[in-house]
Amino acid sequence: MNAIRSIIFQVYMYGLMAIMGLAGTPLLLGPRRWARNYLRLYLAIIWFGLRWICGVRFEVRGRENLPAGGALIASKHQSMWETLAFWGILDDPAIILKRSLIFMPFFGWFAVKLGNINVDRTAGSKALRKMLRDAATRGSEGRQVLIFPEGTRVDPGEHPDFKPGIAGLYGSMNLPCVPVALNSGVHLHPYCGLKKPGLIVVEFLEPIAPGLPKAQFMQTLHERINTAADALLEQPVQAPSREKIA
Repeated sequence: MNAIRSIIFQVYMYGLMAIMGLAGTPLLLGPRRWARNYLRLYLAIIWFGLRWICGVRFEVRGRENLPAGGALIASKHQSMWETLAFWGILDDPAIILKRSLIFMPFFGWFAVKLGNINVDRTAGSKALRKMLRDAATRGSEGRQVLIFPEGTRVDPGEHPDFKPGIAGLYGSMNLPCVPVALNSGVHLHPYCGLKKPGLIVVEFLEPIAPGLPKAQFMQTLHERINTAADALLEQPVQAPSREKIA
């Protein structure tokens, strides 16, 4: 049954992406806010489908931990779901994406228009320097720069070391870093196939102030994210209790 629901939802999600992407292409010629508002409309329709087809909802906790203005956001990464969701959860994020994604029809076009940061992983140190420059620019504009420090999707309960790029961003941006725990991988497979119905929780944790030594920052970030993510696995939420989003 879950497999059938997964197939139906993926047809729904990608079909809607194609239809709305094509219809919204003229918006790419206008102000960035047009594309941002259109994307939020797409996400609202997607989350409606996720709830009614798959029985998966989500809520956000800890918004009080988000500082005003620019910040570095470092999130756990367990599925494709959060790659989309943060565009609706955060006001105006600049998400660090692998470069290949910007060549996807519709998704990639809007990703570029929204001023996200693409990284060519084959370019080595040159790519890292460009990422740091772009992130500093977005942060100075008051935007929240989002990165998945694990570098790829991981299964719930896995705690791989973080990639060094997060330390470079933290040092160069000189802004608070907000860790994020989530449990999307409990309910969804990496590409949004259904594992089991339930509630996805996204939790913004206490910010890490700028200025810590690299080793201390990396240890603190790793501990905060993974301790909170493990707590979500140990204490499953039965129903939305705080800020329900979908």
